[in-house]
Amino acid sequence: MSIKGQIAIVGAAETSELGRIPQLSALGLHADAAVNAIRDCGIDKAEIDGVASAGQSPVAVAKHLGITPTWVDGTSVGGCSFMLHVRHAAAAIAAGMCEVVLVTHGESGRSRVGNGAWSPDLQSLNGQFEVPYGPTGPPTMFPIGVLRYMKETGLTAEQLATVAVVQRQWAAQNPRAMMRDPITVEDVLASRMIAYPMHLLECCLVTDGGGALLVTSAERARSMDLTSPPVYVLGTGESCETPMVSQMEDFTTSKAFRVSGAKAFAESGIGHADVDHLMIYDAFAHLPIYGLEDLGFVGRGEAAAFIGEGNTAPGGSLPLNTNGGGLSYTHTGMYGMFAIQESVRQLRGTAAAQVPGVEVSVAHGVGGMFGASGTLVLTNQAQ
Repeated sequence: MSIKGQIAIVGAAETSELGRIPQLSALGLHADAAVNAIRDCGIDKAEIDGVASAGQSPVAVAKHLGITPTWVDGTSVGGCSFMLHVRHAAAAIAAGMCEVVLVTHGESGRSRVGNGAWSPDLQSLNGQFEVPYGPTGPPTMFPIGVLRYMKETGLTAEQLATVAVVQRQWAAQNPRAMMRDPITVEDVLASRMIAYPMHLLECCLVTDGGGALLVTSAERARSMDLTSPPVYVLGTGESCETPMVSQMEDFTTSKAFRVSGAKAFAESGIGHADVDHLMIYDAFAHLPIYGLEDLGFVGRGEAAAFIGEGNTAPGGSLPLNTNGGGLSYTHTGMYGMFAIQESVRQLRGTAAAQVPGVEVSVAHGVGGMFGASGTLVLTNQAQ
């Protein structure tokens, strides 16, 4: 069974503010985003019969919003959870389990209002077999693979820094981006070292914010009096590999990326040349490099040069992370929702840094340190 063209995103919005929002708790950010998404499409809240969320329980979100759903999804596999929520909602809608699903995200990543204190679960695999040896979070776990990738492919520090420079070029066009001042490769390499080889400007922001989506059938979308144009789901994919970065099959490529991406492309029936716009989760500067290769846009070891040649920059052949990404736009902790939001904006023609003629956009996310992945192929063309 394929959901190609059968499912539509009819509502999409972020929280009213991004950055530092101390007046709202994490649950409050979910609610703010949900209200904005409902307003974006103009439906009655009573039409929503499905709720999906990560970080906060969908039970808490539904109760807070006054919704009594017939379908819920609390899948939480890190920053790509929202790609999976859309995929699961699509399957549930196609199976007749629900009709309109609300997917919410909200994190007080910077202000920490309503967010529990982070500490490693010492009984987990990571807590037992990695934490005792030093790595305790993404800035110290992700570089393990980067160093191997640099050794095997010849990636240079300057090429890695270029990723952040290009992301900032897009952010400069986006009034909502947290960081908009231009930067150079020299600026990146001069910024504070966080965990070798990652400098501060190669690491994601830490912000408050969130977003929400409303998903329904394409058939129902056609009969709705929508205030914004629908975006259709062409293909979806999901996968996972390992909860421990040290146990990746190969430090230089993500099995979860490859499986998730291949599944989404196969279902959509499109080729790489059909993609007009791309969002790849960029918590750290190396993720777009892995994503471009593992999704099949370029060959192994070619992504850094592809970015360096300007292909992903404004005016390039494959616009990538056009909101500025997690490096310059916003990053609350689980970034995947913001990647989907930008894909929707580009397909609607409402993005701050709008790319001309976008008909197909791919939003690709990561969960944990290459632990999980989710991929969505979206279009503004009714099937």
